[in-house]
Amino acid sequence: MSRLSEIVEGWRNHMFPPEKIKEVILEVSSERMKICEQCEHISTKHSSVRPDVHCVECGCTLSAKTKCLTCECPVKKWTYISKDDVD
Repeated sequence: MSRLSEIVEGWRNHMFPPEKIKEVILEVSSERMKICEQCEHISTKHSSVRPDVHCVECGCTLSAKTKCLTCECPVKKWTYISKDDVD
């Protein structure tokens, strides 16, 4: 999957989550954010001019990245969710 399609998926799931997987997205995102909040690569633990909370390793905004089910953490702290696991 291309990085662009992952970015689109993350922002779509953040702003307009598909109704049939909305609960899965929220649950997965919540678990991922708990991991990210403890990670040394979260922007809140670094000096940054960006106003969003993001990963300094990959640069992604975490509110969207954690909702991209086909995405994975760049340092492998969480992995993608298979479409088979969602349907």
